[in-house]
Amino acid sequence: MTTVVAAVIQRAGQILIAQRNAHGRHPLKWEFPGGKVEPGEAPEAAVVRELREELGIDASVDREIMRYEYRYPDRAPIVLIFYRVVEFTGELQNLQFQQMLWEAPHRLREYDFLEGDQEFLTTWAAGA
Repeated sequence: MTTVVAAVIQRAGQILIAQRNAHGRHPLKWEFPGGKVEPGEAPEAAVVRELREELGIDASVDREIMRYEYRYPDRAPIVLIFYRVVEFTGELQNLQFQQMLWEAPHRLREYDFLEGDQEFLTTWAAGA
């Protein structure tokens, strides 16, 4: 089963969210930065790698917030793991997304997020 990690990057009471590009899978959907864990890679290491690739930062993973299985239609199930990130070094750069925004946790439900992120938004972000 594929494992996918997502970074919930927090700063000054807001969370960084990113919008996928118009081309590719799930166009223009919002998500938390992250991606697939490579074979033999620890999920925490994947978060650090993905944030370096997508945002140009070196992140310190704080802790796991939530994990669950999700299955997109006509695809194999995945395990989604959300990690809290409160510290990073380097200047945030948009290296892969249509756009990025800092947003208050209670406003995240206003965005068109990936279907796989909905359980997280319902249980964690709604109460944050």
